[in-house]
Amino acid sequence: MALPATMELAGATSQPIGHYEFCKKYSDECRSNGEDRGPLTLTEENWKTIVNVNYTANVDFAPLTDMEIYGVEELWTYPETAADCEDYVLIKRKNLVEAGISPSNLLITVVLQPSGQGHAVLTLRTDRGDFVLDNMRNKILLWSETEYRYLKRQSSANAGKWVKLQDGRADAVGSVK
Repeated sequence: MALPATMELAGATSQPIGHYEFCKKYSDECRSNGEDRGPLTLTEENWKTIVNVNYTANVDFAPLTDMEIYGVEELWTYPETAADCEDYVLIKRKNLVEAGISPSNLLITVVLQPSGQGHAVLTLRTDRGDFVLDNMRNKILLWSETEYRYLKRQSSANAGKWVKLQDGRADAVGSVK
């Protein structure tokens, strides 16, 4: 069964607690994104920037848990020397916004790994589909090419609001049982 190139939205949902705490500290990062002009039109130039930002973040920060870095279970923040998945997402998003990509096309996304463990990735909305920037791989893939189950992501209209995602793979598996 072929999945669409873009994720299907399924209505509003709750904001992750780590993001809520992040928004209290960085309120400018969690507001309306302004007019949504639609997905980013991919060009050779902006794709090179995206690949470079993804790779640079992946190699610049040591992968550690929040407990190992800060001594707490969950803390979303900009990394200094080490990062967990949310920190990688935040720095990639920040750097891509600074490179001129609209925040409405850079959406923090919560997924489940095949092991059932939670994980965060950055979804890039483009005219060619929704791509995933992930600290666990340097290659940028369409969301449907990853092994993850997609749960929720930021709203393209407002970085402080979240939407549920309809992951067609989960439905297909559930219907087989």
